[in-house]
Amino acid sequence: MAFAQGSRSSLSFIVESTFGTTPAGNFTNLPFSTHSLNLTKDRVAGNDIQADRMPRVDRHGNRQVAGDIAVDLRDADYDAFLESAMLNTWATDVLKVGTTPKFFSIEDYAADIDQSRVFTGCSVSSMAISLAPNQMVTTTFSMVGKDMVISGTEKTQDAASGAAPFDAYSGDIAIGNVGGSSAVAIVTSLDFTLNNSYAPTFVIGDDSAPSLEYGRAEVEGTLTAYFEDASLINRFLNETETEIEVSVDDPTGGNSYTFLFPKVKINSADVGVDGPTSRMISMSFVALYDATEGTNLKITRPA
Repeated sequence: MAFAQGSRSSLSFIVESTFGTTPAGNFTNLPFSTHSLNLTKDRVAGNDIQADRMPRVDRHGNRQVAGDIAVDLRDADYDAFLESAMLNTWATDVLKVGTTPKFFSIEDYAADIDQSRVFTGCSVSSMAISLAPNQMVTTTFSMVGKDMVISGTEKTQDAASGAAPFDAYSGDIAIGNVGGSSAVAIVTSLDFTLNNSYAPTFVIGDDSAPSLEYGRAEVEGTLTAYFEDASLINRFLNETETEIEVSVDDPTGGNSYTFLFPKVKINSADVGVDGPTSRMISMSFVALYDATEGTNLKITRPA
């Protein structure tokens, strides 16, 4: 008897033209580290009181898909998912926050037992990116979707790009006033999340949602740096509007992606003593709309 192994698993996706409907055509392989995509159903219980105290009715209710896809970010492979997170499309290799959702059908295939689960109507509800020394640039796409079917037939896949993952060594970070920033060499980590707050819109007569609703594009993050002087703390004390720009690359040096937060407010600047070694500043920030860039987050990819 064979049991499905994680090492024999694959993810692939195709962009939907109609929400919740898997189109014809090849899927594209999606490199991933872990995922937790699953279909859940609400429970609808009966309310009758019986003298023996035991319930008689328990039914399945609304259906929805949710889960995280964790990846090592790299050139090209996740561009469609970045579009989904930003609700926009790339324009001359620039991506800004927009208002147009993108939905996927995603297949989770277990090759050793020849079983697949296809999740439909999926979009990126939130995207979390983490940069730190001695690790790949890790990204988690938190998905929300409509429904799932199970099949014994794998979708035909186009191969992934084969690009190498980004790391924190092959890039730069700059901090400064809005409209201009200067490179710094004291930052030890940067984590940020874009949250769209997707949720199903359930209606009478259907146990799966006919659409997904979404909220504002909330971009928040944390930055940790060596305590070198008062400059970063003063940005918090004085409520100085600040620009943060970080670029990442792979060892080729030719696939740089740049994340620009054109206007942020720094909302904390904590400096503790954790021992006899270097003291660190831990700062939280929120990214705001910048009229010049027309966005609160801008992503630039190689031409």
